[in-house]
Amino acid sequence: MSDLALKTADGRPFDPSAYEVRLRPLTHDEGGGWFATIPDLPGCMGDGETEIEAITDVRAAALEWADAAIAAGEVLPAPSYEIQEAAE
Repeated sequence: MSDLALKTADGRPFDPSAYEVRLRPLTHDEGGGWFATIPDLPGCMGDGETEIEAITDVRAAALEWADAAIAAGEVLPAPSYEIQEAAE
């Protein structure tokens, strides 16, 4: 399924960058680097050597997560917070 056809529960196009990403450092025993999750998308996770790599990985995983959710007949949740843009 094309990610362009994906819509959230409130009718907006699905956009992984609209969702909050939570990061935590991985311990040495866990392999080091960073672990990222998107709380609004249960089970959606990614990792990377840097914070940016982990964010990029989890946002790519979000597209796969959304495709799998739609295939399973689920509705994609809308982001639980709005991104605030800074005024210039």
